Amino acid sequence: MRFAEDPVEASIMMVHTFNRDREKVKVAVDIVSKYVDNIYKNPTEEKYRKIKVSNKIFQEKVSSMEGSREFLQAVGFESTTLPVEGQENEEEFLVLAEQEPEGLEQLKERRDRLQSGEPIRAQLDRRTQAFRPSPNATRFELPPDFYNLTAEELKREQQLKSEVVERNAMLRTKAMREREEQRERRKYSYALLRVRLPDGTLLQGTFLARERVASLYQFVREALLDGWQPFELVAPGGQKLKEEEEVALNECGLVPAALLCFSWDAAVQADIAAAGGQSSQLLRPELHESMQTLS
Repeated sequence: MRFAEDPVEASIMMVHTFNRDREKVKVAVDIVSKYVDNIYKNPTEEKYRKIKVSNKIFQEKVSSMEGSREFLQAVGFESTTLPVEGQENEEEFLVLAEQEPEGLEQLKERRDRLQSGEPIRAQLDRRTQAFRPSPNATRFELPPDFYNLTAEELKREQQLKSEVVERNAMLRTKAMREREEQRERRKYSYALLRVRLPDGTLLQGTFLARERVASLYQFVREALLDGWQPFELVAPGGQKLKEEEEVALNECGLVPAALLCFSWDAAVQADIAAAGGQSSQLLRPELHESMQTLS
């Protein structure tokens, strides 16, 4: 599932849908609108068509909002490194080429669309499946639409991989690391997640990469025969996921795919066992009956 084919429309949906703090969204939209207004009123002034990425206001108010940078790039801003007066090193800027009158009108129209955007609560087909215990649990085959990258970007990713050693040897600032982590998270649109239950059974579902951990807990709970019982999910590497935290799946390193471990609350299980109420079947009947073998 994709939100929109038009990259401008898609980025507007991201801004208004993936950021929960409506006040922060309004601030970011107002700042981006101000960028556009300055360009519209001063079309030949180069300074208004350049955004310094390391600028404090841009970093804290705009770049921190999901979809804001995608919107700027969709309307024509391009990332480039430029020299900065008084500095030895070049810095990253988002630069918009000088616009013709029709281009300025289109820019203004897109600003209006950004300002009037609304959150969209799309329904994603989870493609819920259950699999028998399998040694192939960590083997994932992902469709192309999982990756939020164009062919050119995929080519660039391959080039970046060859620079890993050199990059890791550099002394990177905190801001540089955060930009890299943010870029890494934005590579993926979806997450294919499997949960290994205590009997080895695998429960699988598809999620938006920016969905919260609470969505994963709800998905698992609805698939269980006894979903009322408390349980815990552990991500690869031993990270315990907390249902109540406002953390996205991509922020937990669960994209584009991951195998998680499930465990019941030990104290509750002991009480159930003592009362003789332990059930051997974990999944709801319809999932248990449609269980497949993972190839």
